[in-house]
Amino acid sequence: MFSHLAAGRRAQRLGAGFVLSLGVALVGCGGDQVAETAPADTAPVVQADAPVVVATTGILCDLTEQIAQTTVALTCLLEPGVDPHTYQVRPSDRQAIDQADLVLYDGYDFAPGIISMVEDSTTGATRVAVYEVAMPNPLMGAPHDHDHDHGAAADDHGHDHGHDHGHDHGHDHGHDHGHDHGTTAAADLVPDPHIWHNASNNGAIAAVIADHLTQVNPEQADLYAENAARLVAQFDDIDGWIQTQVATVPADQRQLVTTHDAFGYFADAYGFEVKGALSGLSTEEQPTPGTMTALVDQVKSAEVAAIFAEDTTNPRLIEAVARDAGVAVAEQPLFVEGPGGPGSGAETTQEMLVVNTCTIVDALGGSCDRASAPL
Repeated sequence: MFSHLAAGRRAQRLGAGFVLSLGVALVGCGGDQVAETAPADTAPVVQADAPVVVATTGILCDLTEQIAQTTVALTCLLEPGVDPHTYQVRPSDRQAIDQADLVLYDGYDFAPGIISMVEDSTTGATRVAVYEVAMPNPLMGAPHDHDHDHGAAADDHGHDHGHDHGHDHGHDHGHDHGHDHGTTAAADLVPDPHIWHNASNNGAIAAVIADHLTQVNPEQADLYAENAARLVAQFDDIDGWIQTQVATVPADQRQLVTTHDAFGYFADAYGFEVKGALSGLSTEEQPTPGTMTALVDQVKSAEVAAIFAEDTTNPRLIEAVARDAGVAVAEQPLFVEGPGGPGSGAETTQEMLVVNTCTIVDALGGSCDRASAPL
């Protein structure tokens, strides 16, 4: 867990957590206050009596930080580079959730240990499954197999979180989720939580975050609305930029093979076909030798130009697949579960989208113009 006050810049490593150095008291992992002093001319100052907000994973943490700026005390449970699918919750996570005024968590069974902890909490905090509100009709996929059915939209998620999922934010994402990439039975499919890989979806995420920040801090409603609107426009610009970059990839090379099946939204939005992955929507599954052999055969059959490792997963297995299939692994791992850490070049959601796009485009025979990205 890393705690900081939202201040529009990346957190710095301090001890076991990440604490943004400010001249104010911070809410620590165990609820104790830690005073950090920074020069007055460089340190943003949080508003007095700021609401306490918990964001569970990287995308939510980053966008909350960009929207709230210095108006909330923000605790982020997962550090960059941690795999949410396999994350083991800690007592400090429970303490942070119990002390919060607002808990922004992912939903759609992303970071399942954290979701269970959030839903079991008995405090009066507002709890929001952000992706379920932002994307009520998600793509569907196989949790632990490789049939890659991203086509059906979810009609029933099979559970009711009982929190704030009833809002219609009026966002039209403009993408058709009716594609069928496989033969998995509909009853066996689950919602794909990786909605942020379609750039425009991040605008919907930002709007949900802004709405709920306003509920706990109505005095800052104008700031939140302004920042969310700015993000919606920027993500739409990034969406257009991605389409321009993808157009440089030969049409027959727009094929993705990844470590786990997390790029369905990217494929759906930008005209790629998911040809295979070592595991399904979650990295909890350990691929069997048979799985790896089948993936090697898929890669050879599809004649893909390159396959992709991920920043949160050991690349050993995907590299073995590449060797056996006679293809390259892209030099840059994809940032799959959220922005990267300090120095990664992908420290915000916007930068993550740009870096991932250039990694994919360049590896598949296109030419990515990163300098033109609307960052």
